[in-house]
Amino acid sequence: MLNHQPQAISTLTAHSDTRVAVLLAGYGEVQSYRDLSIYNRAASKYIAAQFLPIPEWLYPLAGKVLALLDVYNFGIKHHQFVSPENEIFEQQRLGIEKQLHNRWGNRAEVFKGFYFCKPFVQEAVADIIQQGFENLLIYPLLVVDSAFTGAIAIEQVNEVIAATALQDSPQNSPFKSIRYIRSFATEPDYIDLLVRQLESTLAQPDFSCFFASRIGIILTVHGGPEQAQGLLTGTIEGQALYDGVRAQLQARYPLISIGWVNHDMPFIQWSQPDLKQAATSLIKAGAQTILFKPLGWVTENYETILDVEDAIQSLRHQYPGINYVRKECVNDDPAFLSIAAGWANPYIESMLVAQPVLVK
Repeated sequence: MLNHQPQAISTLTAHSDTRVAVLLAGYGEVQSYRDLSIYNRAASKYIAAQFLPIPEWLYPLAGKVLALLDVYNFGIKHHQFVSPENEIFEQQRLGIEKQLHNRWGNRAEVFKGFYFCKPFVQEAVADIIQQGFENLLIYPLLVVDSAFTGAIAIEQVNEVIAATALQDSPQNSPFKSIRYIRSFATEPDYIDLLVRQLESTLAQPDFSCFFASRIGIILTVHGGPEQAQGLLTGTIEGQALYDGVRAQLQARYPLISIGWVNHDMPFIQWSQPDLKQAATSLIKAGAQTILFKPLGWVTENYETILDVEDAIQSLRHQYPGINYVRKECVNDDPAFLSIAAGWANPYIESMLVAQPVLVK
C-alpha cells in the first residue's frame, strides 16, 4: 500500500506587489552657468579628491575657481555652449523604460540621477524610497567603471541609505535588495554596435573616396591619471573596449589609434596618447583623413564635443591639408536602448522572483 505523505515542492513565485526601481546614474552637466560652482564643488569632492589631497573646507573655494574657468571655456571661448548631455540622458531613460515596460509593465520603473547637478543621485534615491520601492538596481549609464565613475553612484546611494537607516537602526536599510550593473566596456553586443556604426560612417562618400589604408581612425576614451592612490581609474576597461573594436576593423583599416581625452593638471601624468598625439602619429603614417569616434561615453557631453573640436582646431593649424571628422556617441540609438534594457532584465528578474516557497 502506497504511503501518501505530503511532499515539499520548490516553486519560484513572484509577488505581485514587488517592484524594482532602476536608477540610471550619470555625470550630468549644468544647463545654467549659475550652477557651475555647485557642479565643480561636487566634482572636486567625488573625483579630484581621489587623487589630489583636497581638504573638505576647500571644496567651496575650488568650486568657485573652477566655475570661473568654465565660464570662460563655455561662455567666451565656445560661444555660450550648453551641453546636450542631460536632454539626451532623458531620452535614454525614456527609451530604456519603454523597453522594460514592454516586459515587466509598471513593476519596473526607471529613474535618473546625476552626480554633479540636479536631479542628484541622492534626490532620486530619496524619491525612490518615498514611492515605496524596496528593490533598487543601480545602473551607471557610462562605459568604463572605476572609483571615478560607477563607484560614485554607490557612494551617493550609500549616503542616503545611511541617513535613512540612522532614524531607526544603523543595521536597517530601506531596500530589501540592491543590485549593480557593472561596466559594459567588454560586452560583445556593445562592441558590435560601435563597429556597425563605424562601418556605416566609413561607407559614406566622405570616406569611401579615400584608400582604406589612408583613413585614420581615433577611438576616444576618457583618460585617467597614472597615479591615483591605488584606485582604478577605468583605463583598463577603456583599453579593453578599444582593443575589442580595433580587432574587428584593423584588417581593413590599419591606421587605428586610441585617443585618451585628458584633463591636464600640474604634476599629474595622464594616459597617453592624447587626441593630438594620436592624430599626429596617424598623419605621419600616411592618413589623409582623421575620424574621431567616442567609445568611452554613451551620451554626448562637453568632452566628446568641445575637447575633440579643440584638438581638431589645433591640428588644422599644424596639418591644414588633412580632413577631420567628429562623430557622435550612441546616444538614444534604438539599437543601443534595446541592448541597454536587455542588460537590466536579468537583475530585475532576480529581484522580482521570490525565494523558493515550500508548498505541501
